Amino acid sequence: MLTAAGLGIGLALCAARTGGSTRAEALVPLPGDVLVPDATVSITRAVSIAASPEQVWPWLVQLGQGRGGFYSYDALENLAGLDIHSADRIDPRWQDLAVGDPVHLARDVALRVAALRPGGHLVLLGAPGAGEPDVMPFRFSWAFVLRHGEPGPDGVPRTRLLVRERYRPRSVAARLMIEFVVPVSAVMSSRMLCGIRERAERGAAPVPQRVG
Repeated sequence: MLTAAGLGIGLALCAARTGGSTRAEALVPLPGDVLVPDATVSITRAVSIAASPEQVWPWLVQLGQGRGGFYSYDALENLAGLDIHSADRIDPRWQDLAVGDPVHLARDVALRVAALRPGGHLVLLGAPGAGEPDVMPFRFSWAFVLRHGEPGPDGVPRTRLLVRERYRPRSVAARLMIEFVVPVSAVMSSRMLCGIRERAERGAAPVPQRVG
């Protein structure tokens, strides 16, 4: 019985750290990996979307508290007082994002845009900016990578969205904190990927087939 319980816990932890990605996707180098090169925890999640990368990108670039939200469980996030409100439309006010800009997780907690290529990738980094105190318990990078897929039989382009989290704790306490964060992130990120897919696919239209 204990063996079965241990196996179940192991499978749950494994699922929390893969989240729909293939083994190849979990191992392939992605933009942002070098920002936390000695990460002790690296998690890659993925979802296939029936829309082009160009149609998915506007939803990614407006991520953040005070912006388009995270397309996840707003009610749970707001129980913690995060004041998250996920958008159901693309808002032009949130489309201009540049390297160095803050992307807030909460009102007083922000990551910085470390790398950005429109239609390709967005990488956020949890590290102090110039002149800021270094109070974060662990280094953290969060990469969103869009890859072209083959169009489906309906002519709609396909995109593979890969999301990678990398953590490096700075203390024993931070290592324990990460073990708590990972399963919570698995639940919230799974919903976020579905939320992005739902919104992007809603705006995607089939490509007309040529006749003759």
